[in-house]
Amino acid sequence: MSIVKINAISVPEGAGSVLEERFAARKQAIDSQPGFEGFQLLRPTKGEDRYFVVTRWADQESYDAWWESAGQAAHGQKDGEQPRKPVSDKAELLEFDVVIDSLEQD
Repeated sequence: MSIVKINAISVPEGAGSVLEERFAARKQAIDSQPGFEGFQLLRPTKGEDRYFVVTRWADQESYDAWWESAGQAAHGQKDGEQPRKPVSDKAELLEFDVVIDSLEQD
């Protein structure tokens, strides 16, 4: 069964559009990673002020391999790129195993 990683990102008021633009610019950058199954950026609405970055992986090993190679690098500055101030104030990684999935065939 798959695993889900949710990065809960606190963003200062008015900075959500910057976060959305940064994610849109690299929307499919991770798609070719072995074991990667999908990604969503969720904008807060009622009762929540954090954005949620939801990624789904085939297994923990696939996630770990991505994080050890491209994952950490993706969160840093690229060669020749001007330094950018982080958009978030705080981020928290939430981790889950998928127990039941209505989209999977038995």
